[in-house]
Amino acid sequence: MPKKKQKKARSPRPETIEQTLVVIKPDGVQRGLVGEILQRFEKAGLKVIGMRMRWVDETHAKKHYTEDLAKRRGRHVRDLMVDFLRSGPVVAFVVEGVNAIENVRKMIGSTEPKAAQPGTIRGDYAHMAFRHADAARKAVGNLIHASSGAEDAQNEILVWFNEDELFDYKTVHEQFTF
Repeated sequence: MPKKKQKKARSPRPETIEQTLVVIKPDGVQRGLVGEILQRFEKAGLKVIGMRMRWVDETHAKKHYTEDLAKRRGRHVRDLMVDFLRSGPVVAFVVEGVNAIENVRKMIGSTEPKAAQPGTIRGDYAHMAFRHADAARKAVGNLIHASSGAEDAQNEILVWFNEDELFDYKTVHEQFTF
């Protein structure tokens, strides 16, 4: 049996190099968009430092969609999102790069897909409207989740990954960013 490599200590990052969580939701996985979505982040110079595919159980879905969502959008919205996240496999990954949180949010587009600009992931691949989802009593199929800020990113990464599942390595993009 091969020996497990010792974990290499992560090198210190400049303050502008951030990490953020991205989750391709069941609709994105089932539509076969995982490769296309990953490719967009990599082509933009963001580095994938951890990734996993999994079915999410209710406990995990509620750790992801916290009570804060119920306070902001209502209990029914949280319940719909928890059920939606559990409806099929998801691909969760952490990307790292210059202002990664803001850049990923720009790349994915507005939470309401019908309002997302062309060229964004949601603008190119989704068209769901809040009004339609509410009328149909279903979650908004918007393909992807990304952390909304630094605190959320830190908390959400810990919900999905252990520290030893995040990797430090060099990419060719880093010669231009460090």
